[in-house]
Amino acid sequence: MEIVASEAITPSTPRPVHRPTMVQGWYDLTFVHWPVEPERVAGLLPAGTRPDTLDGVTYVGLVPFLMRGTGFGPGPGLPYLGTFCETNVRLYSVDEQGRRGVVFRSLDSARLLPALVGRYGFRLPYVWSAMRLRREGDAITYTCRRRRPAAASRAVVRTGPPIAKPSPLEHFLTARWGLHVTWHGGRTAYLPNEHAPWPLHRAELLHLDDELVEAAGVPAPSGPPVSVLWSPGVKVRFGAPDLLRPAR
Repeated sequence: MEIVASEAITPSTPRPVHRPTMVQGWYDLTFVHWPVEPERVAGLLPAGTRPDTLDGVTYVGLVPFLMRGTGFGPGPGLPYLGTFCETNVRLYSVDEQGRRGVVFRSLDSARLLPALVGRYGFRLPYVWSAMRLRREGDAITYTCRRRRPAAASRAVVRTGPPIAKPSPLEHFLTARWGLHVTWHGGRTAYLPNEHAPWPLHRAELLHLDDELVEAAGVPAPSGPPVSVLWSPGVKVRFGAPDLLRPAR
């Protein structure tokens, strides 16, 4: 693959979505991240992409949250079927056009129908799981129990003050304006999205017992996370998929 310079990391999308194909709301998100050597995860990414790095390091993220108002077209989303807990394990990618994105290694959904649509309609690795989000004051507990193959996760975080000026690492981990996925027919697709700049807060990880990262085929973290962030959330619009050129 020809190496092309990665696009700049920007707090807003460089590719506005004019005709949304899907809307979602991502709320009460916690971003937990560990560093990982790029060569250890390069083989887990779709064809035509490579690990995106910051100062030579890439990252694996565990991101539990509440999905709300998912729906097709410009919206509004569905109030019941479109609202559920979700947890994803993700890596960071860049394609031959320099577009930065995420690659989902697993997505656990508490509602069956969205999991089926995501898996068979968008080729995303969704699984149906028992999940719960519980808030007590400034503490949030996320629980996930995957039915098949068995895996579980429990994270407890304490939300903190807002971040006035996110660091380069915090921007790198959160300002992602699309995802890369192996599409129908085996080609790689880029699905763009747009939303307001993330309102990020400090967060303290009080407890973590997780099996999802290792179950996703990612090397198990060897130490504590290097970044823990929380956000009240954003409304999101997705655009149409763009297929990468076949490899020459």
